[in-house]
Amino acid sequence: MRIYLGFDDTDDKDAPIGTGRLVRDFVYGLDSDYQLIGVIRHQLPKLSEIPFTSNNSSACAIIDVNPDMSLEHIQKLAIKHIENYSAPGSDPGLCIARESEVGDEIVEFAKLVTGKQVSQKDAMKAAHSVELFGLGGTNDGIIGATAAIGLTKFGWCGRFIEYGKLRDLSTPLHVQDLNNVGIEVVSTDRDPLVPLPHDLIQNAIWIRPSLWAGKPVLQVTHIDQGIWEPAHGKRKKTHNYKPQPVSPSTTAPYSAG
Repeated sequence: MRIYLGFDDTDDKDAPIGTGRLVRDFVYGLDSDYQLIGVIRHQLPKLSEIPFTSNNSSACAIIDVNPDMSLEHIQKLAIKHIENYSAPGSDPGLCIARESEVGDEIVEFAKLVTGKQVSQKDAMKAAHSVELFGLGGTNDGIIGATAAIGLTKFGWCGRFIEYGKLRDLSTPLHVQDLNNVGIEVVSTDRDPLVPLPHDLIQNAIWIRPSLWAGKPVLQVTHIDQGIWEPAHGKRKKTHNYKPQPVSPSTTAPYSAG
């Protein structure tokens, strides 16, 4: 059984880590009962009427579990992790659902979130059939957390910040190396050629595949015959990682599940 865990608004402008790193640290700590498929970062709009810290992104962890397993245990683990590692001034939200439970209503809500301001009430309405928790501050994080699972189910946006052996890939890197770990390679050029298995991908220090058609896909541009490079590079880092647990939130968790 595949489950989605959406996280949002766990940091503030002074936080040592962003939401993406917080989610990655969470999945690293799971035991063998949970098989990590990937973690996807989703971009939300940077509009003046929407409060956000640095990049306004949410994240979704995709995990496979035994079909008979209850979600209660991982739910408790995720809540505890957010309470321990979210920034004191943040407004964290958590959304948990079986993949089969993420229906059209959540997907359409998620797509709407990427283009305009929506309310907590809108998020609660869309997520009425899944587990949704506000875990501090204004609880505004329930909006992005719901959007994270909806956009993941949509399958046509976001990028993988964790996927299998993604971070263990070594250079020189060839198209076949990515194919072998389940990542497709697609040219974004106007008149695209097909990246062939033995073609080289240069400058492949930072590989973050996009979520296209529900699959990890690395976008590349053509440099020369048999040579490609990633179409997108790494942004300037906005958080310095120094994990420091904070006191659990004094705000009682809000559940819309």
